Amino acid sequence: MQRTVSDHIAITPNFCGGRAHVAGHRIRVQDIVQWHDREGFSPDEIIARFEQLTLADVYAALAFYHDQREQIDAEMAADDSFAQSLKAATPSLLARKLMDRPRGGDSVSPG
Repeated sequence: MQRTVSDHIAITPNFCGGRAHVAGHRIRVQDIVQWHDREGFSPDEIIARFEQLTLADVYAALAFYHDQREQIDAEMAADDSFAQSLKAATPSLLARKLMDRPRGGDSVSPG
């Protein structure tokens, strides 16, 4: 019996944010797309890193992405935008400490 993309990919309300994911796992289709397209991992490298996945799972996720590219790209763009807004609203503590540091030179005296 042949398995199809629908056997590998699920969309479940209240699971993975309601986004397409590998059935039975919390790995979203967009995660696999990110690893493959943006980070350059081959399907074999992805399953080597995530041993719970099968090669068929990875290829099904990529096929699903190509069928639903516009929607998934929009979801990834929304995630990127949200992350950037959080980053802008929450400056790093290190950056804040460096900005607040007195500017008269190094406060550490030589030994």
